[in-house]
Amino acid sequence: MRIFSGIQPTGAKHLGNYIGAIRQYVEGQERGDAVYCIVDLHAISVQYYPVDLRRYVLDTVALMLAAGLDPGRCILFRQSDVREHSELCWLLGAATAYGDLTRMHQFREKSARQRELVSSALFVYPVLQAADILAYRTDEVPVGDDQRQHIELTRDIAERFNERFGETLVVPRHRIPEVGARIMDLQAPEQKMSTTAPSPQGTVLVLDDERTIVKKVRSAVTDSGTEVVRAPDKPGISNLIEILAAVRATDPPAVERDFAGARYGDFKQAVAEDLVGYLAPVAERYRDLRPDEGHLEAVLASGAERARAIAEGTLSEVRERMGVGPPG
Repeated sequence: MRIFSGIQPTGAKHLGNYIGAIRQYVEGQERGDAVYCIVDLHAISVQYYPVDLRRYVLDTVALMLAAGLDPGRCILFRQSDVREHSELCWLLGAATAYGDLTRMHQFREKSARQRELVSSALFVYPVLQAADILAYRTDEVPVGDDQRQHIELTRDIAERFNERFGETLVVPRHRIPEVGARIMDLQAPEQKMSTTAPSPQGTVLVLDDERTIVKKVRSAVTDSGTEVVRAPDKPGISNLIEILAAVRATDPPAVERDFAGARYGDFKQAVAEDLVGYLAPVAERYRDLRPDEGHLEAVLASGAERARAIAEGTLSEVRERMGVGPPG
């Protein structure tokens, strides 16, 4: 089974990124032929600074290695190092409906936040994401719940291509974690956790120190009542239950049973302590890995060579099917 997913090198990674994506990547290398990509081409679809982008790429690689990715058991590379992604994106545009792109939620959300330029790259972003996935004849894509629509579009593109040009592309399926698929902001639990949130207190970063994590969790918004249970009118407590379930590798009902009769303050303290223990080893390993940029670049270069060997075969077949270039 081929597993593929990509992660954006845009700033510090938070708890939602870690639980919804990075942890899945580590598990994936145990289950199949795993290919993971640092998607720097996607990162330039919104306003950015080139110097920061290069730094963030290496930050992300170091964090993924610190979390447990092993370049010997998976392929880890930088998207822009494998040019087949860009060409395949253009070719797949011939099998992508304009109307489908106009309905993408993330385009509407991100374009609304752009103060100056809303780039065409942001609009075409889902086609490049489809190219990333389809280039590797991917069976399974581990993602967070917010990427569900993008994977459905990728499936539509692959099916439309196959119907028009003949069976060529593998139609992938998503893998969304049952617990922790959507971690919410601690200060605004109706919103997804994000590094662009108005208040940094609502976002737990993977590299936050112990004191900061404890402070953020203990100050998390709670709800009326006293019971540690999930309910539609208790988004704050429901979010903390989801977080603790993910950290303990259990399910929310088990957390509710463990804290039946507990006070909110005691529950928050338990969440904070478990979260510190969960993230501290990753942060420590990251600090060991990040300074050796030569090693991180070597990991990416080796991964790109292995990735290209797969992607160029897919691209060659797509070109042949579409009648692009000389006959094979």
